[in-house]
Amino acid sequence: MKIDQVVSPKAPGKAPFDGMLWIPGGTFTMGSDHHYPEEAPSHKVKVGGFWMDRYAVTNTEFRRFVDATGHVTLAERPVDPADYPGAPPELLEPSAVVFRKAAGPVDLRNTHNWWTYVRGADWRHPRGPGSSLQGLWKHPVVHVAWEDVQAYAKWAGKEIPTEAEWEFAARGGLEGAEFAWGDELAPGGKHMANTWQGEFPWQNLLTDGYEGTAPVGSFPPNGYGLHEMAGNVWEWTADWYQEHGKIEHACCTVENPRGGEIDASCEQGSQAQRIPRKVMKGGSHLCAPNYCRRYRPAARMAQPVDTAISHLGFRCIVRA
Repeated sequence: MKIDQVVSPKAPGKAPFDGMLWIPGGTFTMGSDHHYPEEAPSHKVKVGGFWMDRYAVTNTEFRRFVDATGHVTLAERPVDPADYPGAPPELLEPSAVVFRKAAGPVDLRNTHNWWTYVRGADWRHPRGPGSSLQGLWKHPVVHVAWEDVQAYAKWAGKEIPTEAEWEFAARGGLEGAEFAWGDELAPGGKHMANTWQGEFPWQNLLTDGYEGTAPVGSFPPNGYGLHEMAGNVWEWTADWYQEHGKIEHACCTVENPRGGEIDASCEQGSQAQRIPRKVMKGGSHLCAPNYCRRYRPAARMAQPVDTAISHLGFRCIVRA
């Protein structure tokens, strides 16, 4: 069923920048009551129209930004020890979190079995020292922390979408569909997104053709013409992470929600638990049926703003 559009799907003029598509806005059911608890409760939300990047920001585009501004990403800078009292010295060096494929089955409750901080990993060196962007210029940029994403968007004259805007766009005009393209994961055996096939994190069957990230535009677009709104890389949104029930009202339609407040968990617990978190959406090439079925528009996870990681990127919007 098509989303109830509140404005004409016709664009209100020329796109403000090349590569942006008009997302008409409308009322839709956000979240899901049938998957992970953080997606519930589903609730009605209305968003206005906006322009959105057809693709996630690529390494080529991010390099233009860095060349123009001299921006140094968070992962490329040493960490102030005062911000992380008691942290091991090796974690204070410029570093980022990199996926390491396991040699065999592991305990899925322990993410350290596949994630590791790698000194010298950053957007230019996505797998760590010695790696480069050779052959990856059309792939989404990764290892970008929240402040890097904000800086790029400001330079580009754009913004980062809210969670509601991102999810509305990802649904592509389909109300209540499981995926961005419908209700079947691989219709007719065709892979619609770059995800993990096999047993995560050790057996990747590569039936979609990709071990890691894929070049943008490798998979079919959704109903709004947007590519890779599921899989490939998670994408930053502007919302602070909170439970849906704390920031929305299930009884009525919320209009243009704008991200809530910094989550209360920042006020207590360990230093790591006090780091503010944003919502990331869309899943990545590491999402697998046996571990992370989050390659769906409703899926959401919390991402610390100070962490750069090898499966998280972003795309931008311009509001009407």
